[in-house]
Amino acid sequence: METMASLKSLSLSCKYSNSQWQFQLWLRLSSPPLSTVTKISGHKPPQQAYGGEGLNCRRTAGSEEGRPHTNRHQRKRRVYKFHLRNDYVYKGFRGCYSNCYIIKTTGDKILSQPLADIGGKGLFTKEIDEALLNGDIDIAVHSMKDVPTYLPDKTILPCNLPREDVRDAFISLGAASLAELPSGSIVGTASLRRKSQILHRYPSLNVLENFRGNVQTRLRKLNEGVVQATLLALAGLKRLNMTENVTSILSMDDMLPAVAQGAIGIACRTSDDKMANYLASLNHEETILAVACERAFLETLDGSCRTPIAGYASRDENGNCIFRGLVASPDGARVIETSRQGPYAFEDMILMGKDAGKELLLKAGPGFFDC
Repeated sequence: METMASLKSLSLSCKYSNSQWQFQLWLRLSSPPLSTVTKISGHKPPQQAYGGEGLNCRRTAGSEEGRPHTNRHQRKRRVYKFHLRNDYVYKGFRGCYSNCYIIKTTGDKILSQPLADIGGKGLFTKEIDEALLNGDIDIAVHSMKDVPTYLPDKTILPCNLPREDVRDAFISLGAASLAELPSGSIVGTASLRRKSQILHRYPSLNVLENFRGNVQTRLRKLNEGVVQATLLALAGLKRLNMTENVTSILSMDDMLPAVAQGAIGIACRTSDDKMANYLASLNHEETILAVACERAFLETLDGSCRTPIAGYASRDENGNCIFRGLVASPDGARVIETSRQGPYAFEDMILMGKDAGKELLLKAGPGFFDC
């Protein structure tokens, strides 16, 4: 197989609302210092140094929203910092000159309506998939929980990076946990999965739906008193270096995570054998197997953004797969759970996910998944 260094240029794209951590990933893929990248891309700092109209050098870790970094040396230090933080990715693409294109998807643009009302999860990937298929980019970086259970024709997803912590974080200015929130407190979340599990365990709480926006926006609304608490994926907070905002971390018993939460996937064109080989060499096998199991569960349930579904596959101390899954009514009145255990191997885990999904379909009965 050709060495990674033989890949001389790379264009990657990610969705706008996750641009902070995915932009960091691109920096980790770019081995030349910023000044070299700037010359190759033909742009001048600060606004277009990284390639891609609309990036404007903003939304990187540590920046204030909407304010570009104007100190070139500061940005150069950030490049080296990101290189050192993830050698797993960086070494794979050593010597590769790359451009990062941040694409603002429909799901990022429309924040006034619930996702289910504007088309569901595919809205966070559609424009990126189109750019990939059109040859505008070479690879597409996705948060796996945003990726529909089907992939567009002529694309493959041969790589999952090592998974981050899958748990949800509880954030509040006045309580240490969901259990300590006073009756009638408002919890903000755009996730039906979180809403249903909150109301199932704490029916005295209220949930503000469609609590959307990036992390900074949600934290601002919390500080303004719009809500008394919110829940966010711990993985995203870690990648953004914003864990100082976490009040407590919810256990799996309190809040089962979304399918594929904490996992990053990288897609390419089916016809691009060279890129597929490069990405396959970066793949983290344990993560991709767990995600495959969870997505098989989701696909069997034919879940949409209107259906509260949670699922998590992990390896136990004996090396076996433990899978837990649930479906719920949006009001939390009914929660149906199941679990499976078996070998940590692809075919076995796919069967576990599908079998668990079939069981919950039967238990839920007709009409449970109707929109």
